[in-house]
Amino acid sequence: MTTRIEIDHRKPRTGAERHPEKAHRPDNPIQRKPAWIRVKAPTHPVYHETRALMRDQRLTTVCEEAACPNIGECWSQRHATMMIMGEICTRACAFCNITTGLPNTLDADEPRRVGEAVAALGLRHVVITSVDRDDLADGGADHFAQTIRAIRAAAPDTTIEILTPDFLRKDGALEVVVAARPDVFNHNLETVPALYPTIRPGARYYHSLRLLDRVKQLDPSIFTKSGMMVGLGEKRIEVLQVMDDLRSAEVDFLTIGQYLQPTVKHAAVDRFVTPEEFEDYATTARGKGFLLVSATPLTRSSYHADRDFAALRQAREERLAARA
Repeated sequence: MTTRIEIDHRKPRTGAERHPEKAHRPDNPIQRKPAWIRVKAPTHPVYHETRALMRDQRLTTVCEEAACPNIGECWSQRHATMMIMGEICTRACAFCNITTGLPNTLDADEPRRVGEAVAALGLRHVVITSVDRDDLADGGADHFAQTIRAIRAAAPDTTIEILTPDFLRKDGALEVVVAARPDVFNHNLETVPALYPTIRPGARYYHSLRLLDRVKQLDPSIFTKSGMMVGLGEKRIEVLQVMDDLRSAEVDFLTIGQYLQPTVKHAAVDRFVTPEEFEDYATTARGKGFLLVSATPLTRSSYHADRDFAALRQAREERLAARA
């Protein structure tokens, strides 16, 4: 029997303490979730082992900071998305539960600790993400590169996926990260262009799109990936246009998931998209030429990332063989 829960390790439900920049906003009551959005409470002993390792290594995970609903399942399988460069973001996106404010100084020892944790967990595939660091001259690009190199040294057989910020107005930053040669470069568009002013006000849709396109220009061998949320008020035709834009940038992998409101101070859920609609999005996206598509209510950027990477690599091999 599954239990309807909201996994919220550290965050006050009002969001006032965690998000003072949102305190002036009117409350958006959190809607009751439909029957198809259910997760199990995390009770597996490996979940607690994974959590203890993160504490011992003083590492931050987006699993906790973003209150991901899949944390119980993922940590029970020793899958964790590590968040580098602190837990304070310089942006204040309306959907995100990560703390906004002035970040601390970069921890120069963090890349080594991440590499050691990846080796200790025995990961076949790891996802590394970060907060936005607009305060840094390179947006944290060199720290990403150092982390990639540290993982290669400590766990040479582990494949590496990075989920980066947009490096807006950080000339040369993207090139530094690509030169470190991650296996997958992920940058999420998050939503449709029309909703950027309210949902992702610090970002620019076409800049993010160009970022993904530029990765392929710099190194076509790197898989590119992007994701978006639905249920924020977007129209179906707008979602399809985002798919077309991403394919124009030769993005390989698309993820689509349901937006879930973290606190009453965050953007309200416009509606809960049905599983049938998600399946329709997945079918349509596959028809547009993505190598891989994950579209379900609980899909998140790094959900089942190790399994998906294997499928992504196989899909590329099959496509290349078909063209030979």
